[in-house]
Amino acid sequence: MNIHEYQAKQLFTTYGITIPSGKMAETSGQALEAAREIDSQKWIIKAQIHAGGRGKGGGVKIASSIEDVKTIAENMLGMRLVTHQTGPKGKLVQKIYIEEVEPIKKEYYLGLVLDRKAEMPVMIASTEGGMEIEKVAAEFPDKIIKVRIDPLIGFRNFHGVELANELGLDKTQSRNFSKFARALYNLYKEKDASLIEINPLVLKEDDTFIALDAKINFDDNALFRHKDILEMRDLSEEEPTELEASSFNLNYIKLDGNVGCMVNGAGLAMSTMDIIKIKGGEPSNFLDVGGDASAETVAKGFEIILRDKNVKAIFVNIFGGIVRCDRIANGILDAAKEINVAVPVIVRLDGTNAKIAMEILQKAHIPNIITASSLADGAQKAVDAARGV
Repeated sequence: MNIHEYQAKQLFTTYGITIPSGKMAETSGQALEAAREIDSQKWIIKAQIHAGGRGKGGGVKIASSIEDVKTIAENMLGMRLVTHQTGPKGKLVQKIYIEEVEPIKKEYYLGLVLDRKAEMPVMIASTEGGMEIEKVAAEFPDKIIKVRIDPLIGFRNFHGVELANELGLDKTQSRNFSKFARALYNLYKEKDASLIEINPLVLKEDDTFIALDAKINFDDNALFRHKDILEMRDLSEEEPTELEASSFNLNYIKLDGNVGCMVNGAGLAMSTMDIIKIKGGEPSNFLDVGGDASAETVAKGFEIILRDKNVKAIFVNIFGGIVRCDRIANGILDAAKEINVAVPVIVRLDGTNAKIAMEILQKAHIPNIITASSLADGAQKAVDAARGV
C-alpha cells in the first residue's frame, strides 16, 4: 500500500525524523491559510499523487509570495498530472502540500528496501540527491552505496559509520546522519514498510539532516497489524478494477498490453506474462484467480479483464491442483454464457482431470474458445489472436 508524501512526513515526525514545516490543502483557500501559518518567505507547493516524477510533470512549484501560492494552488488542484509513472492518462490532483523552503548545503539520497536475495533490508545512499535513483544506478553505479542490515541485530552504529564514510561526511555530520538513519530503520521495521525513500535528503548549514521528500510503501500482508496505516489508504489513487477484483479475492494488476491473462498462482502468472512477451506479445494484466477458483470467480475475472478495451485476446492458463480442471472448464463455459466474451479465449489446462476438461471445451463448439496443448502453444495462439492472425 502506498501513501502520500504528507502522510509519510507525518509518520516521520513520530520517529523524530526532521521535516520542513508543511500542511496539506484540498482547496486554494486552505493553501493560502497554510502558507500564512508557515513562517517562510517562500513556499514549495507539491501535488499529492501516488507517482514519482512530479517535478518534471509540473507538480512541484515554488511560490515567492502569497499571491503566487493562490495562483499555483488554483492551477494545480484539479489538473491531471502526467509523469513517467502515471502513464499517458495521468492522475487527478486532489490534494497539494504547502511547505517551507529550506536552505540547502548538500543533497543526498537515502532509502530502505527489502533485498529479497539476501533476505534482509538494505539501506541505500548516494551523494547524487535530487536525481532519480534508477538513473544514478544506470549512469553512475559507483555512486550507489548499499549496506545490508541483519534484522536479528537491527541498525547499529557501524552501519551508520559505513554509510557516512562512503558519503564523505565529517565527524559531526556522521553522528547526525547515523541518528537519522537509525530512526528511518526503526520506522521501516516497526511499521512493516516495504520501501522508504527520501530524495533529496538535505544537509543543512548547521550539519543536521532534513527530509525534503518522503515516499513509503507498506507490506499489504502486514496491514492487519497497523490500523493507523490502513486509515491512510487513499482509494481514489488506486485503479478501480484492481479494487473491485480484490473484493472478489482476485489479485489483479492492470498493465498496458492487449493479451489478457487469467492464471492461478502468482508464480505461474508471472511465467505466463514472461512467455507472452517472449512470443512477441504484451500482457494487459496480471490476474491470479487463486488455487480454489470457482465458476463465479472465473466469470468475474473475464468481466474485469474485458473492461480494458485494449484487450484483443485472453489466455487462460490454469494448473489443476486443489481445483480440478473440469471444474474450471465448466466455469469458463458458464462465464461465456453469462457475459459477452467477444474476443478469442485461448485455454491451456494442466493437472487434475486436464484431459476431461479439454474434451468438455472442445465438445462445446464455441468458436472463440481455442484450446492449447502446452504453455508455449497457448501463449503463441494468444499473441496471434491479439494480432488478428
